[in-house]
Amino acid sequence: MSSDAAIYTNRSRPQTTSTSDRALMDAFRTMSNMSDRINLPRTITDRANVLFKVVYEGRNLKGRSNSAIAAACLYIACRQDGVPRTFKEIVAVSAVSKKEIGRVFKLILKAHDTNVELITTGDFMSRFCGTLSLARPIQKAATCIAQKAVDMDIVPGRSPISVTAAAIYMASQASRDKRTQKEIADIAGVADVTIRQSYKLMLTRAKDLFPADFAFVTPIENLPQC
Repeated sequence: MSSDAAIYTNRSRPQTTSTSDRALMDAFRTMSNMSDRINLPRTITDRANVLFKVVYEGRNLKGRSNSAIAAACLYIACRQDGVPRTFKEIVAVSAVSKKEIGRVFKLILKAHDTNVELITTGDFMSRFCGTLSLARPIQKAATCIAQKAVDMDIVPGRSPISVTAAAIYMASQASRDKRTQKEIADIAGVADVTIRQSYKLMLTRAKDLFPADFAFVTPIENLPQC
C-alpha cells in the first residue's frame, strides 16, 4: 500500500471521518485491483491514488460515482506515466461504461487543471501487435505506415488508436500473417467502422506508406478495398 493509501488505515481516527476514510480506502483498493488485472506498475497505482484523493476532497465531481472517478484516475495516471492504456482496457477491469469514464476524465482535466501527454501511434503499436502475435517485420511495417500517414497528413482528425489499428490491418493484409478488422478492433477497443475509415484514407497512398524493404505477399493493388 502506498504512503497516501496508508494514511487511511488508521482505525483510531474519529468516527466523524470514517465515511470519508472508507470511500478513499475502497477507491484505493479498486484501483489496486484494476492495476493488478492489467499488469500496471505500482508507480501508476500510487499516482492514481494521489489524484483520486485530490479529486475526492475537491468535491468538484458531485454526482459522479467513485467507481467512475477511480477508473478515470487510473486512465489519467497511465497517460501521465507514459504507458497509456485504451478506454476499453480500463473498462474491461472496471464496472463503469466507456462513456462515463470518458465524461469523468474530461471533468477531472477541467476541474483540476490536470495535464496528460498526447498519445501517439507508437504508444500502442508494440502492445497491439504483440497481443495479435504478429511477427516483427509486420510490426515494423505497421509502425512505418502509421507514422508516415500522420506525417503526410493523410488521416487528419483520426485518433492515434484508430490510425494504429488501420496500419496494423494494412501491414498484416499485405503479409502472410493476415488479421481481420474485427480481430484488430477487439484488441484496440475501437469499432470496425472506425478502422475502415482510417484504412480507406491510407489505402489511397499505400505505396508511399510501406517501408522500402517490406516483403509483400499480397501486393498493394490486391489489398482489401474496405
